[in-house]
Amino acid sequence: MKKFNTSPISGMQELLPSLQVEFNRLKSGISEAFVKHGFQNIETPTIERTEILLAKAGGDTEKQIYKVVKTAETADDADQALRFDHTVPLSRYVVEHMNDLTFPFKVTQIGRNFRGERAQKGRFREFYQCDVDIIGWQKLPIGYDAEAIATLSEALKVLPIDKFTARISNRKLLNGLLEEFNLQDQSAEVFDIIDHAEKVPEETTVSALKELGLGDMDITKITTFSKLSGHREEVIGQLRDLNIANTKFNEGLDELETVLTLLEDKIDDRIDITADMMIVRGLDYYTGTVFEFIAPEYREIGSICGGGRYENLSQNYTDQALPGVGGSIGLTRLFYILREKKLVADSTSKPVDVCVVPISENEFIVANRLADKLRSEGYKADVNLTDKKLGDKMKYAEKVATSVVVVGETEARDGKYQLKNFETGDSKELSI
Repeated sequence: MKKFNTSPISGMQELLPSLQVEFNRLKSGISEAFVKHGFQNIETPTIERTEILLAKAGGDTEKQIYKVVKTAETADDADQALRFDHTVPLSRYVVEHMNDLTFPFKVTQIGRNFRGERAQKGRFREFYQCDVDIIGWQKLPIGYDAEAIATLSEALKVLPIDKFTARISNRKLLNGLLEEFNLQDQSAEVFDIIDHAEKVPEETTVSALKELGLGDMDITKITTFSKLSGHREEVIGQLRDLNIANTKFNEGLDELETVLTLLEDKIDDRIDITADMMIVRGLDYYTGTVFEFIAPEYREIGSICGGGRYENLSQNYTDQALPGVGGSIGLTRLFYILREKKLVADSTSKPVDVCVVPISENEFIVANRLADKLRSEGYKADVNLTDKKLGDKMKYAEKVATSVVVVGETEARDGKYQLKNFETGDSKELSI
C-alpha cells in the first residue's frame, strides 16, 4: 500500500477538537460584537476572477495569489484565483448588488482567505479574517470611521487580553506633507519606508530615504513627523504647529481630530486611543483614516487588527462613487500567537451532555428514541452503537460526555432511566 504524507500543507492551520472549540468561541464572540453594532453578514465566493482581485491590489499580490487550475474547459473559462482578502471581493459585490442594498451598507464577512507567501512561524497561507466595512453612496461621513474602529474595539473584548492601544492616523497628512515639500513623486516609496520604520533602526530608515535622493532637511522633516505620537490634544497641537499650508494635510488633520474626539466618547478605558503618525498601512487603496490595534503588554505580537478609509476601491468596476471604511482581525495568526503566549489552552469542556449507552443491539431503537428526546429538550446527546463490552462503552462515554444513561432490558421495558454524572458520581432518575 502506498504511503501518503498526511500532514497538512505548510502554512495551513489544523486543530484538534479541544482547540477548535476555543477558536470557534473567539470567532463567534467577534461575530456577535459585529452584529450588535448593526453589521449584516454576507459571504463572497472564495474563487474570483483574477482581474477582479488584481484591479486595485498593489505590491507583490500577483506573486502571492493562488491560481485556480481547471482540468477541463467550462462555460466560464475566465482566469480565476483564490481571494487574498475580503475587501476587494466586497467592492465587486457592492457594485453587483448596489440596486438591492441600503446605504450606508454596514457589512461583516468572516471566512478563509489565501496568500501564497512563504510560510513561517505565525504566518499562514490559509487564514481566517474577521472583517467589518461600511460603504457609502457617493459620500460617507467621517463619523463612520470612528464607528468602524469602535466596533472592532468591542470585538477585541472577547480576547484574553486586558489592554489595547488603538493607533490612528490619516494618510492625507503624509501625502499633504510630501506635496508641501514637492516630494509627491516619491510618495509610494516614502509610505513603504515609513510603514516599515518601526521594525528597523532609525539609521536604516534615514538611509532608505537618502537612496530616494531626499536631502537631509526633507529627511529630518519626514522622520520628525513620523515620530509624533500621543493623545489627541498633544498630537493635534504638534501637527498644527508645523504650519503646513497644504489643503490635503489640513483636511487630514481635521478628519483625524474628529475621529479621535468621537472615539473618546465611544470607547471604554480598556482601549487607549492615540494619534500615531507611524501608522500609514501598506495597502495603497487606503486614502484617509488608517488604524491599528496593538496590545502594549504583548507588543511583539504586532498588529492585532487594522484597517482604514478607502475612497476609490470600486472605481475599476463602476463610475459610481462608493467610499468605504473598514477593518479586519486576522484570527488565525492571532490565535496562533495567543497559544504561543499560553493565553488560550485546550478546552476542558466535554462536547456532549449525555451519552446514551445501550447494553446490546436489542436496546438500539429505544436508545436512539431517548437520545432524540434529550435533544428536543436542549441536551447535546450521543449514542454509543458499538458492539464493545459495557466497560469499554462507559470509558468512551466518560471521555466525551458529562453524564451517561445506560439502557438495558429493564430500562427499555419500563421507560425509566438513571442519569449518572461522571464528575460527582451521583445518579438520579431522568425526568424527561
